[in-house]
Amino acid sequence: MTFRFKGAAWPTLAVAGVLALTGCSQGGDGPSASASASSRGSTSSSASSAKGLLTIPGDANEDTRREYVDQNTRAACMRAKGFTYTPHVSQDGDALKGVDGQDYEAAKTFRNKYGFGLYAGAVYRNDPNVWGSEAYNNKDTNPDSAYLKTLTPDQKKAYDAAFGGKKLVGNHKVVLTGCLKEAEDKAYGPEKSQAEIEKKSAEDKERALAAKQALNGDSELVRLAQQFASCLTKDGINVTTTQPTNISDMVKFQVGNQMPPNGILSLSKSEATAKLTHEIDLAKKDLECGKDFRAAYFPKLAKHPFEDVTG
Repeated sequence: MTFRFKGAAWPTLAVAGVLALTGCSQGGDGPSASASASSRGSTSSSASSAKGLLTIPGDANEDTRREYVDQNTRAACMRAKGFTYTPHVSQDGDALKGVDGQDYEAAKTFRNKYGFGLYAGAVYRNDPNVWGSEAYNNKDTNPDSAYLKTLTPDQKKAYDAAFGGKKLVGNHKVVLTGCLKEAEDKAYGPEKSQAEIEKKSAEDKERALAAKQALNGDSELVRLAQQFASCLTKDGINVTTTQPTNISDMVKFQVGNQMPPNGILSLSKSEATAKLTHEIDLAKKDLECGKDFRAAYFPKLAKHPFEDVTG
């Protein structure tokens, strides 16, 4: 996932990102860090065209399209400077498609084994495809790892300079350099002033609030959310909200809020197994109770998308 430097509000994430419906961008100061951040612990789309660049999916949304442009520009820029960079876009969302329940059949398969995907990594510790497992945390899927290891210290220094990173200008301004800056500018546009950033943030917040109001005021969703809540109550699950924009993830967040502060790998195998068994039970009940609600909610969410608004 690429590092977005524009200063726009990031999506609100929880439990190390596994609970979010949308991905969060992140970055690093050098090529190894950046490439690893893009693909660590996940499958990825890597170079596929004749020119060694990614083919942008025809159904890609704007954020995804920008991510592809960013990666392709990095690759072209590095090639022009005599280095190799293989563009790659994370596919974490595919691995977790059963979490949110949008696809009922996929969710049923996923939740029967992994619950919400929170404690599973502590049970299936050697599975590199299970979020949070030791194997997941340690695997390196950077397509350029082997290439980077062949570089001499001087070549690596030149590579890092060409790739670029974050640089402090003056006492407080941080700017991007090298191919990172070229890619950032092409994918997201030139860096905006603080005033432009604040204006964009305010506009995004206003749009998000309007989208949430539209969804929470939808009579069909309100009725189905009430039915969802009643079903959960009958199954012995505490209901803390009936808002359409919150109830779909309510049980998932309740489980997430009870996770150990030192991480799931601090649990013994038996402790983790007991936690996962309970999580699976809750996840299955949540899926069945919310089946009708989610079938109506997600198509309407697509028409009124939003990121959580804070502040």
